[in-house]
Amino acid sequence: MNNQQNIPGIKVAEEVEAMRGLLYWVQESFKLRSGIMALGVGYFASVVKIGANQGLALSADGVGSKVLLAQLMDKYDTVGIDCIAMNVNDLICVGAEPIAMLNYLAVQKVDDYLMEEIAKGLYAGATLANIILPGGETAKLPEIINGVKIGAGFDLAGSAFGLVALDKIITGQAVQNGDVLIGLGASGIHSNGFTLARRVLFQEQGLKLAEKIGELGCSLGEALLEPTRIYVSAVMEILKSVKGVKALSHITGGGLFNLTRTDKAVGYDLDFWPTISPIFNLIQQAGKLPLTKMFTEYNMGVGFCLTVSPGEADKVLAIAHKQQIPAWKLGVAREDQERRINLKPYGIVSKDKTLHFVEGV
Repeated sequence: MNNQQNIPGIKVAEEVEAMRGLLYWVQESFKLRSGIMALGVGYFASVVKIGANQGLALSADGVGSKVLLAQLMDKYDTVGIDCIAMNVNDLICVGAEPIAMLNYLAVQKVDDYLMEEIAKGLYAGATLANIILPGGETAKLPEIINGVKIGAGFDLAGSAFGLVALDKIITGQAVQNGDVLIGLGASGIHSNGFTLARRVLFQEQGLKLAEKIGELGCSLGEALLEPTRIYVSAVMEILKSVKGVKALSHITGGGLFNLTRTDKAVGYDLDFWPTISPIFNLIQQAGKLPLTKMFTEYNMGVGFCLTVSPGEADKVLAIAHKQQIPAWKLGVAREDQERRINLKPYGIVSKDKTLHFVEGV
């Protein structure tokens, strides 16, 4: 698998160094059951062998600081969708079909309303992902969980499981020059970059959650709390109908650099990018942030990408549109040891391997 730069959630060299000890012991654990790992750390999900040609795919993730907005708005029925989405959207990147997810809910205090509303969201997400929720854990941790609203503090995370044939695992190993990159539309910010968003929108600009903003077509809080889109149905149909799927990328923290988390060293030339959603424009303007920062922090309107054979691109687009997901041809792949990305519409290219963009090239 790839070097540590491509480990999920690690964005910069300093974070790679800080995680070195943790990763060492995680990888040491593989020796406890030698030969069981089919795909270890470094990709969107891991895979362990459970049969002759059967793999169990696993992913783990949480909602992050988006839960603070749910507390402030006293609205908890969408974060469960986010939790499901962040896990299953990673799982499908290896070609696995999600089947189940366990959740972990830590609360400041037991609150019937809060916990049932979160459960409603988990059920809604499970319905969209076509998975079951066979169990989980709830913990009351008042000394640890505080939040931003007295009594309403909570954290929500989970771990999803799926099945994939061992000879069908996708890690970008077959990407070739000229393969087409298809982008699937996001539903908003999804579940990344909320610490930055809250700082620039609320602390620096003094905006309010209930504030109606014309270009958003809703209140600021409603736009920010929009749940993460779940791509399972569309991607499963694509995998069953299209033979030439070479790589799948969940565009989360790290932005476009999630495209470079492939087994084969590839880069991308992007000739097109859809109109940037108003919520991202608002964040950028509020924080006076360069586009380079925005494209490494947020999905910028594209929440999932597929790299496919040129002859299959139109079929992939048709399936996405049938599933009512906006989709576009963004550009093409090229074999590149430096894994560079060229975002031509904005004059932005990746300069090196440090996960930064430079403009004007």
